[in-house]
Amino acid sequence: MKCYKGDIIEESLENKTVLSKVKILSTRVEEVTEEHRTPWLKQWKLHTVEVGVDKAHEIAREISKSLDTKHKGSWYADFKNETNHYIIFPNKIFFIDRESKKQYQEASDYGISLGIPEYQVNFLTSVKN
Repeated sequence: MKCYKGDIIEESLENKTVLSKVKILSTRVEEVTEEHRTPWLKQWKLHTVEVGVDKAHEIAREISKSLDTKHKGSWYADFKNETNHYIIFPNKIFFIDRESKKQYQEASDYGISLGIPEYQVNFLTSVKN
């Protein structure tokens, strides 16, 4: 089983120490638009990361505890490999079989219930056929 890869927005983390526990493959700065629904930010740093299979659950738990909960709506982070996908919300982690539309739909519904824009949690595009 290969490493997991995904994205973490640095500004989404109240505690950024978890970034020192993952391998950062690249970082890009993106302008925040009205559609993102984060008016307290003008830009953010999006880190593409790699997480070892042996550390994935521990890292997911740490991210879940570190995500910003002070602002309206919520944040999430995710990383995936060929077979599984971690979708991480504040205090809730979905460990998804990448062939399960039902599991992806549950994660999407949960994100929407937190106030995350629907287009940001359209995880069904990650389903492997």
